[in-house]
Amino acid sequence: MSTTDIHIDCNFDSGNIEVLSIDGADAKLAIRKDRQSEFAQWFHFRVSGAADRALELKITGLNDSAYPAGWLGYNAVVSEDRDWWGRAETSFDKDEDGGTLTIRHSPASDIAWFAYFAPYSMERHHDLVTEAAASEGVTYNCLGKTLDGQPLDCLSLGEGEKQVWLYARQHPGETQAEWWIEGALECLTDPSDSIGRALRAKCRFHIVPNCNPDGSQRGHLRTNAVGTNLNREWHEPSADKSPEVLAIRNAMDATGVDFAMDVHADEAIPAAFLAGYEGIPGLTDEHYAHFTRYQAILDRRTPDFQTEKGYPKAQPGKANMSMSTTQVAHRFGCPAMTLEMPYKDNDDCPDPEQNWSPERCRALGRDCLAALLEYLES
Repeated sequence: MSTTDIHIDCNFDSGNIEVLSIDGADAKLAIRKDRQSEFAQWFHFRVSGAADRALELKITGLNDSAYPAGWLGYNAVVSEDRDWWGRAETSFDKDEDGGTLTIRHSPASDIAWFAYFAPYSMERHHDLVTEAAASEGVTYNCLGKTLDGQPLDCLSLGEGEKQVWLYARQHPGETQAEWWIEGALECLTDPSDSIGRALRAKCRFHIVPNCNPDGSQRGHLRTNAVGTNLNREWHEPSADKSPEVLAIRNAMDATGVDFAMDVHADEAIPAAFLAGYEGIPGLTDEHYAHFTRYQAILDRRTPDFQTEKGYPKAQPGKANMSMSTTQVAHRFGCPAMTLEMPYKDNDDCPDPEQNWSPERCRALGRDCLAALLEYLES
């Protein structure tokens, strides 16, 4: 390798890339699959020796990625300070080298970081949990340990009777979810926030900022340390394959659940939306009306949410009961839902510089809580 070649590495928290070749400021790359799994979509790597150079980074073999439709209309995120994440010029050609995402960017700095979405590191996670746990009225609880031995952190707060569960990053590459949790916690722990104060009086919140620390640290898209998709384990979680789900579901059984939101992100759909529990056994109109009422309130409160785009609704009795939203709605007879945010932009409310961003995730976290307060009061 000549001294004029850029350097690319990913040996850090949530890093994921394979370097196939480097020639000057050009590189040919591939995404490493989740361990013991066929899932591959998340990438996160560092380029050095990049200042004032026209980088051309080609990630190949993406027709075999988890969600090939996610690459169409997608722009990679890039940062030179790991604080503010913008978007790089990006294109996808399904006919080039098994499906190739080409990222072009000319950094002003010598080091640039590229990722599928703005990373949410385990260090930031520990800072978030520590700061929240030190806030007045917050109780910390370790629900259990992951297969890699990491703690499964849970924060509880509020004096009210309604038991509300908010949990994120069952799929670790969906970092939007923990940015959302950060915004929700800022609202709930701020003594001057009127929404937070009112909700703490009505609810007891149980918040799991990261359901999958192992997958997060390993740079996985969708699975834990042994290749388990946690959001297909809620019917029969096990200590050897899905201890994270087992611990969370046991904690839910202990508290009961009156309202639950499982926070995710969707690779292909350029919008924020909710998925519900239409197909669960024995669903009544009264039960489902709680979901539709909350959804309508959120739709009215923020232009960053909509109801036209989303997933097909399951037919009566045909719900996938291995997923958390359907299992929790059925198990506790409560409104439960999956919030999805985009990797791309929100096409109804675009932002050319950042597309969908951590800042918008955090703002939507507070908007969802404001909608919950209106839902409880109406």
